[in-house]
Amino acid sequence: MSQAEPGNERRTPLYDLHVELGARMVPFAGYSMPVQYEGIVAEHLHTRSSAGLFDVSHMGQVLVSGQGAVQKLERLLPVDLEALPQDHCCYTFFTSESGGVLDDLIVTRRGDTEFMLVLNAACAEADLAHLRAHLAASEVEHFPSQALLALQGPGAQAALQALLPELAGTLSALKFMRGVNVQLQLDDAGSELPGSVADSVPEFVQGIDAYISRSGYTGEDGFEVSLPGDVAEDFARALLALPAVQPVGLGARDTLRLEASLCLYGHDLNETISPIEAGLGWSIDKSRRRGGAKAGGFPGAEIVLKQMDEGAPRKRIGLTGEGRAPVREGATVVDTNGNDIGIVCSGGFSPSLERPIAMAYVHSDAIESLAGAIVRGKQRQLTRSKMPFVAHQYKRN
Repeated sequence: MSQAEPGNERRTPLYDLHVELGARMVPFAGYSMPVQYEGIVAEHLHTRSSAGLFDVSHMGQVLVSGQGAVQKLERLLPVDLEALPQDHCCYTFFTSESGGVLDDLIVTRRGDTEFMLVLNAACAEADLAHLRAHLAASEVEHFPSQALLALQGPGAQAALQALLPELAGTLSALKFMRGVNVQLQLDDAGSELPGSVADSVPEFVQGIDAYISRSGYTGEDGFEVSLPGDVAEDFARALLALPAVQPVGLGARDTLRLEASLCLYGHDLNETISPIEAGLGWSIDKSRRRGGAKAGGFPGAEIVLKQMDEGAPRKRIGLTGEGRAPVREGATVVDTNGNDIGIVCSGGFSPSLERPIAMAYVHSDAIESLAGAIVRGKQRQLTRSKMPFVAHQYKRN
């Protein structure tokens, strides 16, 4: 999978639908992607109150399988995959020898020796090379034509149940970071839906294998549906015909994840930032920590585990400000004496809180003296805030 040249971006299976819906398309990670339809704030608030549909088919979907898959992946990831139950998902990352993050990803156990990895689009090519350098070619299978749709928000479950009534019980029982292999039977949904919606359901989409996980990148309850690209548009149209569902672009996806204090690779994570600095130590399984049954064994383990035990030189923290002008990525964070003590990694205006919010990396010993950030040559007052800025709504029980 090679990166597209400027002006020659790749297209997801939903490209034509995005254009039809009036999306503003922009280059992103080698793809032409929708940044907004109606508007970022409207799409953001709709997702928080109802259900937003996101096209995330640009993400890399890779199956790692084989008798040695567990052991080989555990040499690359700080998790205990052997203990991961069937159809459970976990958040993790590839680490470098220097203790930095090469990419963060979601791993789902699909079978005894099968693990599906969802990779960041901008890192997918490098991730595939990384995997193939440590596993046999037959153990790594990439699915570039597979689509991935995310339905997010408090109305996501009801919407998906309305479209797939035969899966209503399965979807209701599914908890956060769990998944299930299903067959889509859209032809059976017609009699259960309003006439205008039923008319949009393609009768030929039936018996299609898909994988649904209760996960997402917004902080809201929701689902991600992996399905063949050739039926993705039909499935998306059927969802969008439901009154509760509206299309949402990358712009609102970013504001939603920022409110949820979720890291974006290339901004809040990179090869120079350790998982401990990023506040992601919780995702390193106990068995992989010092004193655990499988302690270390992943790239950069000594550096990462030392920081876990002794503390990291800097920390990712949350910041809030007053007014409406955002504090953007790259702004210098200063102390009460005007000294440089860190840098903003993500920042913007929060539609939910109606105030500026940001995340920044700040020297650990200077956090208490934090005063603000330099914006357009002037110091803006900021206050440290707990993260997430907006509480997560995941279905854990």
